[in-house]
Amino acid sequence: MELKLIDQNGKVAKKGVDASDVTFGREFNESLVHEVVVAYMANARTATRAQKTRATVAHTTHKPYAQKGTGNARAGMTSSPIWRGGGRAFPNSPNENYSHKVNRKAYRAGMQTILSELVRQDRLKVVDTFTVDTPKTKQFVQKINALGIDGGVLLLTDGFDENLYLSSRNLPNVLVVEAQYADPVSLVRFPNVLVTANAVKKLEEILA
Repeated sequence: MELKLIDQNGKVAKKGVDASDVTFGREFNESLVHEVVVAYMANARTATRAQKTRATVAHTTHKPYAQKGTGNARAGMTSSPIWRGGGRAFPNSPNENYSHKVNRKAYRAGMQTILSELVRQDRLKVVDTFTVDTPKTKQFVQKINALGIDGGVLLLTDGFDENLYLSSRNLPNVLVVEAQYADPVSLVRFPNVLVTANAVKKLEEILA
């Protein structure tokens, strides 16, 4: 298949970029995309919450009041989970495992499905090259506006460009990453995805 190629001024070139049908022409599979996105977000979680059990809370082992005659329910310790200030019955542990396993083949297929759907929705645009001479945010914004892109944008490059990184890091709705580090959440989240021609080939190699 052929992807539309735009120049630095946002005009569509006569000749597009040849792309793999497997990577950019795959049928949409909603359940697979959901699985890949949920797994990626789950694997990014860290178990930092820790709650105390009835054995670890600060309390006394003294019986709070007499067994009989008070009219209250029987109580042996104030560390009981039903008491205010008592321990949790099923506490969160810092050793909790949130990871989801996704097979490598399924992950690649999910990424291909997302890229293909972006092409069908005309949210993915291919530009020959995208560079800035100096690390200036104003210059970066001018280049994005010249391409006719409105809203947030994810820029995928074939390699690390320090000027691009420095000029875009202060923009809240812009993310510049190398193609090899593209993730399903960012691809789905950003309304526009801008890919350089060399990054297209990089994606095909990675997801082949």
